Amino acid sequence: MADQQADELALDEAVEFTSGLIRIDTTNRGGGDCRERPAAEYAAERLAGAGLEPLLLERTPGRTNVVARIEGTDPSADALLVHGHLDVVPAEAADWRVHPFSGEIRDGLVWGRGAVDMKNMDAMILAVVRGWARQGVRPRRDLVIAFTADEEASAEDGSGFLADHHPELFEGCTEGISECGAFTFHDGAGRQLYPVAAGERGTGWLKLTARGRAGHGSKANKENAVTRLAAAITRIGEHAWRPRLTPTVRAALTELAALYGVEPDFTDVDRLLQKLGPAARLVEETLRNSANPTMLEAGYKVNVIPGEAVAFVDGRYLPGGEEEFTSTLDHLTGPDVDWEFAHREVALQAPVDTPAFAGMRAAVEEFAPEGHVVPYCMPGGTDAKQFSRLGITGYGFAPLKLPEDLDYQALFHGVDERVPVEALHFGVRVLDRFLRTA
Repeated sequence: MADQQADELALDEAVEFTSGLIRIDTTNRGGGDCRERPAAEYAAERLAGAGLEPLLLERTPGRTNVVARIEGTDPSADALLVHGHLDVVPAEAADWRVHPFSGEIRDGLVWGRGAVDMKNMDAMILAVVRGWARQGVRPRRDLVIAFTADEEASAEDGSGFLADHHPELFEGCTEGISECGAFTFHDGAGRQLYPVAAGERGTGWLKLTARGRAGHGSKANKENAVTRLAAAITRIGEHAWRPRLTPTVRAALTELAALYGVEPDFTDVDRLLQKLGPAARLVEETLRNSANPTMLEAGYKVNVIPGEAVAFVDGRYLPGGEEEFTSTLDHLTGPDVDWEFAHREVALQAPVDTPAFAGMRAAVEEFAPEGHVVPYCMPGGTDAKQFSRLGITGYGFAPLKLPEDLDYQALFHGVDERVPVEALHFGVRVLDRFLRTA
């Protein structure tokens, strides 16, 4: 069985299902207005067609999750979680060349919101599982397949709900794979890198509140809440965070330095990055904590000084960097501005010397022998954070072979999101290879 490969129908279904899922508008603007149920039913129907018994689970009506288990051939092996989210971020149709919810297949590409984040991976998972049903294949490990709601917001209706209220469905799972890894990164010098995610920065979305003395806009006011808030926001936006080398980033730099014939001098990581050229993009966002002001709220009339002003900051911290993050924010906000976490999730760290990581490396290199697999840490976050509550170590592994002229990372939440048909075919083959023997 291990020598078999994904059949041609699996390749076709990956494209069909990507397009079909895109056509189901699952826009998540936050605030609970999303309805993933139609997409969940679409996925569940195709899992049932592969002989599985998917469960549809909701914390809130319409915010639907799908979970199914495939029994492996080795009952002594730990189970593997394979998960993807069904919701997408908003898209303004007027800005797109192709309607973002058309799922149109044009010029060898599938277009639409979710083409890379992450209905493509959902579709590839479905295609692989259905291909196994036709071929009579069973994986070595139990696989738990999960399609979740609400990843693009708080995950409270999705992976958070599943982890907190249905942990029994993930019994035996020790590792998991999901989005943001094993895609082609072209370095501009002919090399093709395939970064596999083995860590995530933590999420610290902050609410800042400045209070002062309300008054008339024509009078001097040294206790102006807007001024106090603006000063704090400026300090936060201009702060230079110090480098912090996590094990995953150190492993990435070590492998990249060897690939480019560079001495891995960790005493000056910024200089090391300069020597790596464009490949530095894979690690530069995860060398430091970060805090970016994103929203401001103050006042109700131009000639009235408000007594309160509010701002929101998108903060991210590396594994082991949360204490530095909070103490730095205490210092930067100063005595006149209070801050609190509006949303907070853990940073993750995954080992890269495991059989699972070796299996992902081997699967990619079988179908992209010219490629170089390297570990990396994701600057953002995924549902792996919530599933980590169950002791599941998460990796980013959604394989795609991409042309050099397609900026994959810019397509996440971007305009004209699209994925090549051939990239989906590659992804199915690699997933099929890895999941059979993982």
